[in-house]
This record gives sequence, structure tokens and C-alpha cells, in this order.
Amino acid sequence: MGEVVGAAILAHVPTIMLPQAVRYDLNEGKEISLVPGLKRFRTEVMETLDYDTVVVLDSHWATTVEFVITSAAERSGLFTSEELPRGMSQIPYSMKGNPELAKAVANYDEKNGTWVTPIADPHLPIFYATVNLWHYLGRGLDDKKWVSMSVCQTGTHEDFIRAGRALGEAIRDSDSKVLLLASGALSHTFHKLRDLRKHEASDPSHIFSAEAREADYQVLDWMMAGDHGAILDNMPEFKKVKPEANFYHWLAMAGATGEEANTAKGVMYSEYENSIGTGQVHVYFPRPEGGFPKPKDLVLSRD
Repeated sequence: MGEVVGAAILAHVPTIMLPQAVRYDLNEGKEISLVPGLKRFRTEVMETLDYDTVVVLDSHWATTVEFVITSAAERSGLFTSEELPRGMSQIPYSMKGNPELAKAVANYDEKNGTWVTPIADPHLPIFYATVNLWHYLGRGLDDKKWVSMSVCQTGTHEDFIRAGRALGEAIRDSDSKVLLLASGALSHTFHKLRDLRKHEASDPSHIFSAEAREADYQVLDWMMAGDHGAILDNMPEFKKVKPEANFYHWLAMAGATGEEANTAKGVMYSEYENSIGTGQVHVYFPRPEGGFPKPKDLVLSRD
């Protein structure tokens, strides 16, 4: 029987891929906390936790009529970002997959009222919400498998939770020990082009609005307290500050880990930071005593 052995929401911002000197120049002569945070997360979690598979809930991979999960046995190549090729160019990546787990998720989609399709096509694009995290956390750990799951851009927050439930059930009925990485931001509104270079420093004073900053702080407080139910109940309000991908990455993680029944308290692996207006942070949720609650046992219509 498989299980989720840990979960995290992690920032994947392009800044982490810039040379140190450039990062210092953008951040008033000092390091952003996201980079040492990822390095510490690798040392304390990735290199010590008992897991065999990482599932990245990828907020940059937008599909339209279904959620897609990678089922290839291996993904490798050179990644250049279409969005920011100056900062992310020809980044090598090579990661094993977990075809058995990926294919199994489709066995639970109809039960959970959603659609999840495994795709093994070797030409399937990869996105920096996966590559940037693997660059810091996966390189050299060659025995670990990495799978990515898309955000369906026509989905609602209920659809994201349902996809997470399907993933969680597939994990529990597998032989895999899985670390879930929700790759994405909190509030996510950029400053406009002619203003954004004034707001590249990491200090939260540069977050797009005071309302977005305070909403992020409230969500972080609930994460630290392990009050996942409060975050779920607050989603209509939080959506007003435009969380990245409608907060798919966190909501799918919640669906896989018991939703409001999950009381795992967050551990911050970075400060709360700005990135040209958006709210970024690394928060880890260690496996609670007795394990994460099982996904809700519901049979839901797709209607």
C-alpha cells in the first residue's frame, strides 16, 4: 500500500535560475531567500525522506479538456523557456517516470467526477514549474522518479480538488511512497512592464497590492497552524487576489491529502517574498503521525 509521505508548496520563479550576481543585483545586493531555501529543502527533505516518486502539481502546464499526467518511463532533454528565454535557456534535465502510478490515476477519475489522462508521448512539452524544481531538488538523485500533472484551465477549484482526490486514491492503492510538490505562487498579479523593474526586489512591500499581501499572510498563518479547512473555506475570498492558476497546485495537493481532515502544520523553508508583484514562498507539510488522511471517499457525478 502506497502513501503520501510529505507535501509542499514551492516557488518556481525564474529568478532562482539566474546567476547569483544577477540575483544580488536585482535584490539590492543580497540573496533572495528562495534559493538557500531550496538548497536546505534538498538537504533536509529530498536527501533524507523515504520516498520513491515525486509528483509535481504543475501550475504552468495548462490543458483544456482534462487533467494530464505524464506516464513516460523517462523524460530528458534541454529546456528553453518560451516565456523567459534570457533567464532559462538550454537547461538540461533527465528524470525517470512512474508509468504504473500515472496510469493508475485514470482508474479513479470517473469515481471522483473528473477526467485525468496519462500521456507517455516523448515529445510532450515540459514546463519550468517542473524543471526549475528538479534542477535544485532532483539532480543527482537518480533513483527517484518524477511525474508532472497539469492544471486544467477550464476547471474550477472543485475540479482541482477532485483531481487531487483521484491522485491520492491512486497513490494509496499503489506501491509508491510519494512526495507531492505543489509548484506555484500565492497571489499572482504582475506589475506592468514599465513599472515592474522598480519592483524586482524580494521585499514584500513590492507585492502588487496591500490586499494581496494581507491575503497571502492570512493563508500562510493557516498553513502554519495546519488549518487546511480554513484555506478551503476562504477560497472565494482568496481568488479575489488571483492566486496562481486559481490555486490549482495547492487545491490538488489538498484533495490528495484529506482536505480539512489534514492537520499537518507547515514549516517555512523561505521567507515570504515578492517576485515582480507576486507572492512566493516555500512551505513543507511533514507527514503527520499516523499519516495523511485518506482522500474523501465520495462518488461524484461528472455533471
